[in-house]
Formats: sequence, structure tokens, C-alpha cells
Amino acid sequence: MPDKAGNQYDRPFVREGADSKSLFFALSETQSKMDLENPDALRLEYTRTMMGFLLFAPAPTDIAMIGLGGGSLAKFCHRYLPDARITVVEINPHVLALRDTFRVPADGPRFEVIQGDGANFVRDPPRLFDVLLADGYEKKGLPVQLSSQSFYDDTVNLLKPGGILVVNLHADHRHYARHIERIKRSYDGAALVVVDPVEGNTIVFAKSRCASPWLRLRTPRRPPTLDEPAWQSLQGAISRILAAAKAHGA
Repeated sequence: MPDKAGNQYDRPFVREGADSKSLFFALSETQSKMDLENPDALRLEYTRTMMGFLLFAPAPTDIAMIGLGGGSLAKFCHRYLPDARITVVEINPHVLALRDTFRVPADGPRFEVIQGDGANFVRDPPRLFDVLLADGYEKKGLPVQLSSQSFYDDTVNLLKPGGILVVNLHADHRHYARHIERIKRSYDGAALVVVDPVEGNTIVFAKSRCASPWLRLRTPRRPPTLDEPAWQSLQGAISRILAAAKAHGA
């Protein structure tokens, strides 16, 4: 891709090991990781936690994602949620140029990757969605336009009533607490904060236009479209979400 079209964006780089391929903006932090034998698997625990939205929306038909990265979440949803239409928004042309490297599916009737600003997308969405996964990071961290109060307000209007916002935050970000408060403000407090003490990520689940309480979770059942290995890979994350919901008083 010509530099003049993307020189304002950070250039990611790829490292390949014996069994995996990883995407970086800086060596200090892995943006995405792909299993070479099972490219649709989720290798990073925070992505498994983000898929915990299935506890709240087990059969979504429309999923939006901000941030493609190595395509881990996009590929997992594409494979295991065949009834869902998936739209991914990625602003960085250098990330898009690595799409084939990470075996991201081609565009089709139920899968589309578009280049664009995630903030603009949520402000003027093409349709309403059941789920929005927000994981749009750059070399310097979480962009201001993807973490402002107006951004989170706009996500409410992108979601169908009862739709789920899922946000990946880094606990060491200097505005971490402020971001959580913004999400809670936009969603009238209907938010669940799930902390991963190992990787340092926090995943926030928020539900739009709902009456509280909304976190009453029953014993989770495997969605019929997930095979047993895929379902088992999510169990650690699901246990963490259930524990957070219990602590929340659900």
C-alpha cells in the first residue's frame, strides 16, 4: 500500500514462532496472536473474555467490531456464529494490508471489513447491531476518539434495545477509571467490569436501554454452533465473568 495513503498511521509488524504468528505495534505488547494450526482459535485470554458476550446475547444476528488487528475476534465469530452478519471497521491501512497474512476471510454476504474511523461509524451506523466489540488500539494506546463520552453515547444509539457493548481497556492506562465511568454514564450504570489480573486487560460489558438488574446469569450452555473445543476454550473467561456478576450482586 502506498506510503502517501497511510504514512500517518503506525506500521505494525509480524513475528512468527514455531506454532503462532503475532501482530505488534511495539514489542512490549502483543496486539494479536494466531495459532498456525488453528487460525480461528483465540490465543489471547482477553479475546476469550470479550466473547463472553454470548452469555448475554447467545444468538446475535448483527455484530460490529471496531479494530481488526490480526482478526482473531472476527475469524472466531465468522466461523462459530454462522447466522450473524459481521462488519469490522479498521482505520489503519497497514493493518488492512496484513489481512491475508492472518487468514482473515474474504468479504461476502455476511462478512465485511471496511476502512474507516470507528468514531464516525458509531455516529452514523449503516444499521442497528446486537453487539459492538470495541478494541481499536494504536501504538500509543486507546485513541481519544474511541474513548470519549460522546463516543460511548453514540454506541448506545448504534445498538438495538438490549444490545451489548464490549470494550477492551488496559488497567494501566492513566484514564482507565475515567473510561469506565464514561461507559457507565452512557449506559445508565448497566455495566459489568471484568478484570483479568494476568494479562492486565479489563473487559467492560454494557447493555443498552435496559431495566436494571440485567446481570442475572444462569448456568451457561454451549451454543449449538460452537464445537466442544471452542466452547472449552472460553471456560476460564466465562468463570471470570460469572464471578464478576456475582460480586456485582447478580
